[in-house]
Amino acid sequence: MTVSTSAASPAGATAPPDRLLETRTIDRVPERERHGSPGSQFSLWMAANLQITAVVDGALAIVFGAEALTAIVGLLLGNLLGGAVMALHSAQGPRLGLPQMISSRVQFGVKGAALPLLLTLVMYLGFAATGTVLSGQAINLLLGAESPLVGIAVFGGLTALIATVGYKLIHVVGRIATVLGILGFGYLALRLFQQHDMGAVFGQKPFTMASLLLTMALSAGWQLTFAPYVADYSRYLPSGTSTARTFWTTFTGTVLGAQLAMTFGVLVAAAGGGFLKNQVGFMGELAGPAVAAAIYTVIVAGKLTVNCLNAYGGCMTLLTTLGAFRPSLRIGAAARAATILGFVLASMAIAVLASADFLNHFKNFVLLLLAVFVPWSAINLVDYYLVSREKVDIPALYDPNGRYGAWNAMALGCYLLGVIVQIPFLNQKLYRGPIADWLGGADISWIVSLVLTSLVYYPLARRTMRVPATMIYPDGETASSRR
Repeated sequence: MTVSTSAASPAGATAPPDRLLETRTIDRVPERERHGSPGSQFSLWMAANLQITAVVDGALAIVFGAEALTAIVGLLLGNLLGGAVMALHSAQGPRLGLPQMISSRVQFGVKGAALPLLLTLVMYLGFAATGTVLSGQAINLLLGAESPLVGIAVFGGLTALIATVGYKLIHVVGRIATVLGILGFGYLALRLFQQHDMGAVFGQKPFTMASLLLTMALSAGWQLTFAPYVADYSRYLPSGTSTARTFWTTFTGTVLGAQLAMTFGVLVAAAGGGFLKNQVGFMGELAGPAVAAAIYTVIVAGKLTVNCLNAYGGCMTLLTTLGAFRPSLRIGAAARAATILGFVLASMAIAVLASADFLNHFKNFVLLLLAVFVPWSAINLVDYYLVSREKVDIPALYDPNGRYGAWNAMALGCYLLGVIVQIPFLNQKLYRGPIADWLGGADISWIVSLVLTSLVYYPLARRTMRVPATMIYPDGETASSRR
């Protein structure tokens, strides 16, 4: 391997595994540094989903015209389908010990993986900026500050600190945010039922298949945004960890957290009250003066969890791209810290300088970018589980002249096909395709792309991919205990 990615020495020695500060970057985590149990995945992904932006996503189902019960059922179906895809990526983490986007070099080539990587970075930055605005509002209300710069600066500082310390602290924050989220949203739901006749929000509109499919797309798309970095947070688990346990703990955490938050969003939007105009303020008013500060804390904790994932994932994405084109570049802990700081400062700058209208448009653009992750996810999963069958030449992932090469034209072609085929089926605020119109507004683009990309890629990959006979580890590493 030509890229030195250890902070301690070129030979790969690192800090003891009980040290809080993370020193690994885009290299494989060796067995001696593995720790934890799959249960950590449940709390992390529960916290990442049980937060205010997921509430907004659920509320959008009502804004787009769905009946309340139809919206809840559609969101559940989308969370189940999208969550299953996302959790299949998570299950790769213990086996490979690699950041998620490094593993995509198997399919696209060492340099070819940069195309989806750069689009992923734009998505992380967009969600981080909009999350910083919401959290900054909550912090301002907590502190009684008037300038939006105060809340944004505090939230940005917390994000940079936690993401820089890394993996262990992010999981700790996730566990805390899970408890706070369950208590906070449970209380808000109770207040909502006390203040509104919730039975009256159901049955106000007739059921339509188009509205069901549209709400499914909302939640499935939400889950697929996690796919490019989900394995980053399971890669430290011992490699003997059961694939099934990793899958199910991730799946239940992400689906349960998202469904609870989105269902709350459906009920809030259906009951009325102006939630979408002032999300943070509305939740504080719903809680009441005595508990408002606690709810603002819940909002910050939930957004802090997912914002740290965005900053950490954005860092790994950028370093993976740089490492592909500069194989001799030394990527250590200092480079990771600097990259995280730069990412956070960029997201803060967007949050401060951009108008509210721009942020809304930028968020819509980011949501449109979801179309680029469906075919990437299909290719990665089909290859890992059906073609490579969990056999990867890990040193070759860092060598453009190795087994996987610099560019894989076949995989990149399948990827572009998977993006293009979605266009007629899209129903987004920025674009609505002709087939979506014909289907009454139903957006099935992600289903079409997932199926078609998989069917095209699989036979081509079976004929062309150079799959090793067994997993090939870096120097000094061997297969661990049987799973």
